[in-house]
Amino acid sequence: MFDQLDALKLEALGAIEGATDEGALRELEVHYLGRKGAITAVLKGMGSVPKEDRPKIGQHVNVLRNAVEGAISSRRVALETARIQALCADPTFDATLPSPPTHVGALHPVNSVTAHIEDVFRAMGFYLLDYPEVETEWHNFEALNVPADHPARDMQDTFWLKSGHLLRTQTSPGQIRAMKTFEAPFRAIVPGKVFRYERIDASHEHTFHQVEGIMIERDLSVANLIYSMKTLLTAIFEREVTIRLRPGYFPFVEPGFELDIQCQVCVGDGCSVCKRSGWVELLPCGMVHPKVLEHGGLDPDEWSGWAFGLGLSRLVMMKYRVEDIRHLMSGDLRFVSQFRQG
Repeated sequence: MFDQLDALKLEALGAIEGATDEGALRELEVHYLGRKGAITAVLKGMGSVPKEDRPKIGQHVNVLRNAVEGAISSRRVALETARIQALCADPTFDATLPSPPTHVGALHPVNSVTAHIEDVFRAMGFYLLDYPEVETEWHNFEALNVPADHPARDMQDTFWLKSGHLLRTQTSPGQIRAMKTFEAPFRAIVPGKVFRYERIDASHEHTFHQVEGIMIERDLSVANLIYSMKTLLTAIFEREVTIRLRPGYFPFVEPGFELDIQCQVCVGDGCSVCKRSGWVELLPCGMVHPKVLEHGGLDPDEWSGWAFGLGLSRLVMMKYRVEDIRHLMSGDLRFVSQFRQG
């Protein structure tokens, strides 16, 4: 065993000394020290070594590992030094020329708008909460007044997991979890990703972002809800925007409303984002249904509440006039780089 380790050491040190560039050196580092490397394999095989021999062999392996790590580090310095010397010896090299420009990264627009929303609601005394993306059926549906036979189940195509859990179709389960966590009165928002198995187009994605908001108080009214929504939109757009409020059906609120915003991409003229209507559904909201309050452990005769589910991805599209929601989750750096500041 000791002879094998010594042979492995000679082999590794010779190969490292012969590495002619950083790429070759990196391959050797992975070959000997990686998770499936030769030295790592020896350590994994220590279980088959007799107990009385393990301390000596283990010590020998550690010496081997340290020697290989040191050789790689020394060779890396030598290669870098040689590269710099060769560069300086090049008669065309001019050390007085400015260095290449540094490319600064950019925050994703979803992250920027999320941070802005969080600041707005913190200033209004809201908790900022985070809850699981993998949810139980009870939290995602039943506690929100959507039993198994409820037709509203058909409104949301769900990603089901083999465990019986699901990827949350909305941030609304945060309402129940918040009511179970905090004593009334309270106010909170829950930003995060949601998932729906649906056809993708310019205004629909299978993965998108929402912000759930809830306020629990005594004697709340629709007027209080509308004021809070207008305060949010004015703060985000930094100007007055044209909105409309119309009746909407959502099982977990009563009464329920759809708060639409005039499409900022086409300014109301009609485009693929607003489906030629000039309006974008942005902010479903309403007064929390009494059954939902009960599922959250609150007495609906004592407490009232309002809630909203802001379409964060659509809000980003409206703020920055993004014509296709698919850009937001594309991972395309060309798209994100447009939002670089400074």
